[in-house]
Amino acid sequence: MGEELDKDLAIKSMVVMRKAFRTIDAYVSESYKYDDLTPTQFGVLDVLLAKGTMKIGALIDSMLATSGNMTVVIKNMEKKGWITRTTCPSDKRSYLVALTDEGRRIIEHNLPIHQQRVREAFSVLTTDEQAQLIDLLKKFKNL
Repeated sequence: MGEELDKDLAIKSMVVMRKAFRTIDAYVSESYKYDDLTPTQFGVLDVLLAKGTMKIGALIDSMLATSGNMTVVIKNMEKKGWITRTTCPSDKRSYLVALTDEGRRIIEHNLPIHQQRVREAFSVLTTDEQAQLIDLLKKFKNL
């Protein structure tokens, strides 16, 4: 079986890419522990910091990793006082989500730690190799 896998470079590439992603993700996720954030909560705070108040649907579309359980995540973050959720004035069926001062404090504390972990994880590659990786991965965007 192992010999067959070695013959199929596409499958081997997929396996290696998934393993690399899991390793990088585990390393970077250490940055969430400081304020007991989940990756999804971090993503919500990160998007709201960058883009400001937005509808829940737009928030989900803007996140790098979506969650099928976003309503629960939003409600829990609201209970913790990190975000507010208000009815959209122009569309009463939609909610607007915004950072609170506490939510802003948490993401502004965690974001630099997270970014540093990402830089550390990718430091195994030279800057030229990082640029090559970006170019290679972009080739998948039109599948």
